[in-house]
Amino acid sequence: MPRNPIHSDSAPKAIGPYSQAVSIGNTIYFSGQTPIDPATGELVVGDIVKQAVQVFENLKAVAAAAQINFGDVARVGIYLTDLANFAAVNAVMADYFQAPYPARSTIEVKGLPKGAQVEIDMVAVVD
Repeated sequence: MPRNPIHSDSAPKAIGPYSQAVSIGNTIYFSGQTPIDPATGELVVGDIVKQAVQVFENLKAVAAAAQINFGDVARVGIYLTDLANFAAVNAVMADYFQAPYPARSTIEVKGLPKGAQVEIDMVAVVD
């Protein structure tokens, strides 16, 4: 099956050899998004809530370019530099998703690009 790239100008440009997302068949794989402001290309300054909101807004922009919404998301992967931020990111995620919620993993990592506190990727399945 062909791999079809998905791009949104309303999300940060890829900073390496990857696509913001790709569709293969009825599955869409989203690359990890960090809290980069697409207008400036700079990391959003602020606490974990502000950073998580920017990440979900970036993912939402890529989802819109794929002509889907978060209701189509089957899995979310969250990478945090501090698991003490788990509850705060949960609260932000609850603003973007409704039950039945997607499957999810949350992993603490040593570091993320540009000093971000959070990175999130997703997988969506469409009809």
